[in-house]
Amino acid sequence: MTTEVTAPTAAKPSFALAGTNTTVLSILITITVGHLLVDTMNSIVPAIYPMLKTSFALSFSEIGIIALVYQTSSSLLQPVVGFFTDRRPQPYSLGLGMGFSLMGVICLALTPQFAYLLLAVTFVGVGSAVFHPESSRVARMASGGRHGFAQSLFQVGGNFGGAMGPLLAALVIIPHGQHSLVWFAMIPLAAMLLLAYVGRWYKAHRAATPRTASSAKRTLHPALSTRAVVFYIAILLTLIFSKYFYMSSMTTYFTFYLMEKFGVSVQAAQIYLFVFLFASASGTFIGGPVGDRFGRKYVIWGSILGVLPFTIALPYANLFWTTILIVFIGLILSSALSAIIVFAQELVPGNIGMVAGLFFGFAFGMAGIGAAIMGKLADLTSIEYVYHIYSFLPAIGLLAVFLPDLKKAKAGS
Repeated sequence: MTTEVTAPTAAKPSFALAGTNTTVLSILITITVGHLLVDTMNSIVPAIYPMLKTSFALSFSEIGIIALVYQTSSSLLQPVVGFFTDRRPQPYSLGLGMGFSLMGVICLALTPQFAYLLLAVTFVGVGSAVFHPESSRVARMASGGRHGFAQSLFQVGGNFGGAMGPLLAALVIIPHGQHSLVWFAMIPLAAMLLLAYVGRWYKAHRAATPRTASSAKRTLHPALSTRAVVFYIAILLTLIFSKYFYMSSMTTYFTFYLMEKFGVSVQAAQIYLFVFLFASASGTFIGGPVGDRFGRKYVIWGSILGVLPFTIALPYANLFWTTILIVFIGLILSSALSAIIVFAQELVPGNIGMVAGLFFGFAFGMAGIGAAIMGKLADLTSIEYVYHIYSFLPAIGLLAVFLPDLKKAKAGS
C-alpha cells in the first residue's frame, strides 16, 4: 500500500484572477463603479462654477483660472504617476489618492476666499491624478484580452459619474449653498473602500503572474519603428487636443451659454448639461467593442470628425434643437477616448500606466487650457461668439487618416 503525498499549496485568494483569455468581470465592475464615484466628485467642481461666480463675484477669466488650476493639478501629475507605477506598481495607491479628493471637497465646502478655492480644486485634481493611470492598468489586467471592451466599460463609469455632477449640483448644491458640499465627502470615502478591495486583487494578480524578461523589454509595437510610434502618438495627442478643447467648452461654459442666450435658470442649465454628459456616457461604450472588432482607427476617425456637422450647427440652433444637437454631440464625440487610449497602449505595450497617465493628463490639461482661453475670449467678446469659433475644432479629426491599422501591421511583421 502506498500513500500519496502532496506538496502544500499556497492559500488561494478569495477572488478570481485574470488569465490570458479570462475577463474578471467583478473587478471590472468594481473599478468602473470606483471611476463613477471619482468622476462624480470631479464633475461637481465645474458644475458649481455658476454658483461660485455669483458668490465670489468672479469674472469669466477667474472661472477659467479655477478650471486651469484644477485640470493642470491633475494633468501634470498623471504621466509621472503612470511612469513611476509602471516600474514600481502601487496596488493601494488607488484608495490613498482619494484622500486628496476628500480634503479637496471639505476645503471647497468651507473656503471663504478665491485663493482657497484654488487650493481646494488642486487637492481634487491630485486625487484624480493618482487614480486614473493605475485604474486604467487594472482595467487592462482584468480584461482577459478584451482591451477595448474593458477600457470602454471603465470609461462608462467615469462618464456617468461626470454626468452626475451637474444633476447633484442642480438638486442639492444650488438650492442649499456652498456648505452643502461637505455632505459629498461621502463620495471619496465610499471610493476608498471600493478601491481597497481592488488593491487587494491587484496585489494578488501581480503575485500570481510575475513579469518575464521578454515582456519587460517589449516597449514598442513590434511592427513599427520608434520614429513611427512617436509620430502616431503625436497624432493621437492632437486628436485629444481637439476633443477636450471642445469638451471643456461644454463642461465649463455651456450653462453660462444657455443662461445668456436663452435666459434659462441656473438649475435648468444644469439639467441640460446633465443631458449632454449622460449622452456622452452612453456613447462611451460604443468605441471599445467596435474598435476590438473592426479596428480602432475607424472608431477614432468616425467619432471626432463625425461630430463636426453637429458642433457647427449648435450656435445657430434654438433651445429645442440645441437639446437634440447636444445629445448627438455627446454620443458621437465620447466614443473616441477609449479607442485612442487602447490604440496608444498597443503602440507602447511596455508602458501601460505611463501611456494612460499621459493621455488622461493631456486630456485634462487641454480641458484646463481650453477653459482658460475660452473664459478670456468670452470676457473680450461674448460666450456665443466663442462657441462659433470652437465649433470647428473637430475638423482636426482629419488627422486620423494618417493612423495605421495595427492589426494589419502586426500580421505583416
